[in-house]
Amino acid sequence: MLDPSQIAAIADELLAADRDRTTVPLLTARNPGMTVDDAYAVQHLWAERRAAAGRRIVGRKIGLTSKVMQVATGITEPDYGVIFDDMVIESGASVEFDRFSNVRIEVELAFVLSKPLVGPNTTLADALDATAYVVPALEILNSHVELQGRTIVDTISDNAAMGAMVVGDRRVEVDEVDLRWVSALLSRNETIEESGVAAAVLGHPAMGVAWLANKLAQHGQSLGEGEIILAGSFTRPMWVERGDTVHADYRELGAVTCRFE
Repeated sequence: MLDPSQIAAIADELLAADRDRTTVPLLTARNPGMTVDDAYAVQHLWAERRAAAGRRIVGRKIGLTSKVMQVATGITEPDYGVIFDDMVIESGASVEFDRFSNVRIEVELAFVLSKPLVGPNTTLADALDATAYVVPALEILNSHVELQGRTIVDTISDNAAMGAMVVGDRRVEVDEVDLRWVSALLSRNETIEESGVAAAVLGHPAMGVAWLANKLAQHGQSLGEGEIILAGSFTRPMWVERGDTVHADYRELGAVTCRFE
């Protein structure tokens, strides 16, 4: 376990890395006794300091919910991070490539809540009942900790690698489509590179929302009305470079696109 001064030092290091658009050496290599609870304490302090600087929390992201993502990262349990107002981008936008480090894209569904969702005994039915609507979304990963050798402790501390999200404009209610069978084709510069089905996220993408409500309850937190929840990727992360155009075709849910400038 880390003491408060160590947690503060790591949070400040990650804030500086975000500001300077750089990466730092593995946190776990430099702090061998660091735990998952320490990591969430770092993330919480990092988020508090960002909020104090004027940013507003609008939701949460869930990561590592599918087998394909767990295999891709070598991490075997989900995690979560915070979404701030400056991380939400409309589909069709030009995105500043240099804003991020290690730029990768994931395909997800985003759940917008119509009422609070409080653990610890939240079920799939509870998560669906609390959802106003679902929209397709892309997550832009932004890792400030070097990738090689990362553990879940490194990732959680780094706000679960949340960089930004690109949000589609086709809203569906939870009973309008079978969310398990929502599929997507992810293209870079008009070439399909990844594809997937939303059931890859814990069997149903809303299970990620239920998991998050229950996990937050362990930390004395809950989800609020109006929050947007990125429910987890159902494709592997796709690397992008400056000048790339990204397009995700969600069939009946429309498309989400952006270009990295």
